[in-house]
Amino acid sequence: MVSQHQSKDSGSKKNGGKELGMVTPQEKSSKKMKFASSSAEIEPTSTTTISDDSKSGRGMSTMPRVVKRKLQKLRPIVEYNKRGKGIGQAHSEMQSYIGVLARSRVPLVDMKWAQIPKDIKEQIWEAVDIAFVVGQGGKNSVLASAAKKWKDFKSTLTRHYILPYTNDRERLSQPPETYKFIEKAQWDAFVASRLSKDFEFVHSQYAQIREKLEYNHRLSRKGYAGLEDQLEETMPGVEIDRSTLWKRARQDKHGNILDPKVAEKAKLIDELQKQVSEGKVSVSGSNDVLTMALGPEHPGRVRGVGAGISPRQYFNLPKPQRMSFDDCLKDSLRVLLQEENKKMEAKAREEALRMEARTKQLVEAEREHFLSQLSQLIPNFDPSMLKPRISQSPKNPMSDKASCSGGDVRSLHFEDDTAKNGKQQEEKKNEGNQDEEKNEEKKDEEKEEEKKDEEKKEEKQDEKEKEDEEKHDDQVIKVVDYSNMEAPSSLKSLCRYVETTLVPQDKTLNITIDKEVFGLERDTFVLPEDITQFAGMEEIRATMVAVYMRYLHDLLKQTNMCSMVGFIDPATVSANSGTIADRSRLVAARLQKTDGEQIFMMPYNPGLVSLTGFCFYDFQ
Repeated sequence: MVSQHQSKDSGSKKNGGKELGMVTPQEKSSKKMKFASSSAEIEPTSTTTISDDSKSGRGMSTMPRVVKRKLQKLRPIVEYNKRGKGIGQAHSEMQSYIGVLARSRVPLVDMKWAQIPKDIKEQIWEAVDIAFVVGQGGKNSVLASAAKKWKDFKSTLTRHYILPYTNDRERLSQPPETYKFIEKAQWDAFVASRLSKDFEFVHSQYAQIREKLEYNHRLSRKGYAGLEDQLEETMPGVEIDRSTLWKRARQDKHGNILDPKVAEKAKLIDELQKQVSEGKVSVSGSNDVLTMALGPEHPGRVRGVGAGISPRQYFNLPKPQRMSFDDCLKDSLRVLLQEENKKMEAKAREEALRMEARTKQLVEAEREHFLSQLSQLIPNFDPSMLKPRISQSPKNPMSDKASCSGGDVRSLHFEDDTAKNGKQQEEKKNEGNQDEEKNEEKKDEEKEEEKKDEEKKEEKQDEKEKEDEEKHDDQVIKVVDYSNMEAPSSLKSLCRYVETTLVPQDKTLNITIDKEVFGLERDTFVLPEDITQFAGMEEIRATMVAVYMRYLHDLLKQTNMCSMVGFIDPATVSANSGTIADRSRLVAARLQKTDGEQIFMMPYNPGLVSLTGFCFYDFQ
């Protein structure tokens, strides 16, 4: 078949001053053929045939005038309609000539067209190309037509010259008089193949399929394309749809439909066309009048327009987008991932609900544990003292996190404890080293000078603390509801206790640290400001770190892990615990009291504490 694009290309060529292309409706009024080599136009003549006296009918076409025009080098131009189908007298003569070539040049063998040698196919194409101007890309349509006509020729021989005479072997011994060009050997082999059981089975199958065809057309070699061309000439300006073509293709030359089934469908088509013209029924795309009358279309086919016309070509459907295997695989994986994401999101929501319920339980348990700890640390502690109303609010630890930096330590209690520890060590050294009294006196003098310097620093520090207290007193006291504070319930309870009890009564928390924690039993005092600084995520003093270490020691004691982890008193490593050498000796003395390998925790920041460091000590 020559495509529409190919027919347009053929129209762009010029040979001898004549254009090759599709025929417009105005040009169709002339039935004269156009030639590529001459401007002369020849009136249509009847087809020359050779009659056979033994058989009535038209006889076999030999197309001698085509051979005559070839000698005169006259090539008729084959014309095409808008769908690329051949029309006009030149196309009809070309089809007849292709039939002559298919019968005479292709051997009569029991083979498929694909098995025919290529050189025979090339001979057919060259003969047609010399006789007609087919147009660019017309070779495929010519060979497809030759294949169909060769198959139809074998079917004609089988139905008319073999199967009716299966019992007359003498008549089957010679080729028909009409087709004397068939060789005797080819005819005998062809007759034997048609009388075999295999062919009988295949023939019965195709006969059953043929019986299912209910609506037979009465078109000649012109086909639907020629019928449409004829109707456009007789009905100019009227759009010819496929329902009209289907109905007219089944009428005889007088316009009558003899088959009752076809007549019934033709009547239905007339009614539907009337309803469409009146606006009662709407048509769109493939859902047109013929589809409504005959039913849905078979996939890939279009009824009433002839062979070789696809649904997309006739109905102007959009070309389906082809997807590679990788794209299909990506789409499948994308769908699977979306489904998995939905499952994971649903699972995450369920897990969040469970975690929320679990968190509430843990917060409540933590609060109860904290209240029990306060009851042990504070004598006569009453949990009812923790009221929801406070006088001053610390910073929200979840909304404002202050960065920790180094600075001066303001723990007066640790300084007193450190001084006592230093004096005890000095007395032991004086008793064991009587021969070095002079050196010790010099050291004492140096220490006295250092103490004087420290006293000056303490005086300055006291002045700063007084100024801070004055500023603190000048601040406006705000009452905040701790129920909305983003903090653990135990911390909220502690803040309420500080603001409702410790601050009004000017009290501190006295906490005893056992000897097992730092190697020396001592008492420490937690001020209200220590708790507010801790709750507000501000810089904390060494006192809070020491209390936290005591809490960790209690947890380790419950799990029998005290032998694995040890603690160093923050007071022994603070900036106010003497010189670096003194602090080093205190740390070394603490490490020597261990029983084996332990991991020790000690403050890392020499000033205000922000981090806790770990050191590993090998007893050996």
